[in-house]
Amino acid sequence: MLRLFETFLETAPQLTLVLAIMLQSGRAEYYQWVGICTSFLGISWALLDYHRALRTCLPSKPLLGLGSSVIYFLWNLLLLWPRVLAVALFSALFPSYVALHFLGLWLVLLLWVWLQGTDFMPDPSSEWLYRVTVATILYFSWFNVAEGRTRGRAIIHFAFLLSDSILLVATWVTHSSWLPSGIPLQLWLPVGCGCFFLGLALRLVYYHWLHPSCCWKPDPDQVDGARSLLSPEGYQLPQNRRMTHLAQKFFPKAKDEAASPVKG
Repeated sequence: MLRLFETFLETAPQLTLVLAIMLQSGRAEYYQWVGICTSFLGISWALLDYHRALRTCLPSKPLLGLGSSVIYFLWNLLLLWPRVLAVALFSALFPSYVALHFLGLWLVLLLWVWLQGTDFMPDPSSEWLYRVTVATILYFSWFNVAEGRTRGRAIIHFAFLLSDSILLVATWVTHSSWLPSGIPLQLWLPVGCGCFFLGLALRLVYYHWLHPSCCWKPDPDQVDGARSLLSPEGYQLPQNRRMTHLAQKFFPKAKDEAASPVKG
C-alpha cells in the first residue's frame, strides 16, 4: 500500500508535469520519452502488485493467473494514459489554474470517500490521512475503499472522471493555437481515445471471463509438497494483520471463509 501511495503522490504528478512541460516547449528528447513510458508502466504495475498482494492475504481468495494479471495490467495502463494526457493538456494551457482544478475535484472525491465510511486506520487522524491519500489516487484511477458491491461505485467514478477528461480536452480544442506545433497533438488525441476504448473493453473482458472468481472452484485439490503433510488444525498461513484487514475490506464476502478452517 505504501508503494501504491508513493506512486500516485509522486510518480503520477511528476509524469503529468513532464508531459505539460513537453507540450509547452513543443519538443522532447528520446530519454524523456523513455522516462514517460517507464512511469506509465510503473504506475500500472503498482496497481497490479497491490491487487495481487491483497489476494495473498486471504487463503479463501484465488490468486491472479498470468493471463488475468496481464489483462489487469493492460486495462489499467490503457485507461490511465488518456486521463494523464487530458490533465497534462490543461496544465500546459492554464498552469495557474490546474491547482484549482485539482483542489476542486479532490474535495469532491474526499467527500465521496468520507460518505463511504472507511475504517481502515486505528484512530480518526490516521483515517483522515488515509482518506486524503485515497482521494488523490481517485483523481487518476479507480481505487476501492468500502465494503459491498463495487460495480455501482466504479461506474459513478468512471463516469465522473470521463466527464472531467472530456471537459479538459474540449478546453484544449478551443485553445489549441496557444501551444507549439512541435508535438503531434492531432495524433495524440485519437490514439488516446483509442486507448481509452481498448482499455474499457479489456476491463469488461477481465471482469466477465478472466477474473479468478469466474473460474475458481471453492474446493481445490490438495496441494502437493510440504503443506500437504500438515493437518488443517496444525497449519496456519502467515499473515500480516493490517493487510489481512484491508483484504477483508476489499473482498467482504471472504470474511467468513477466511475465518473458517482450511479445507483439503
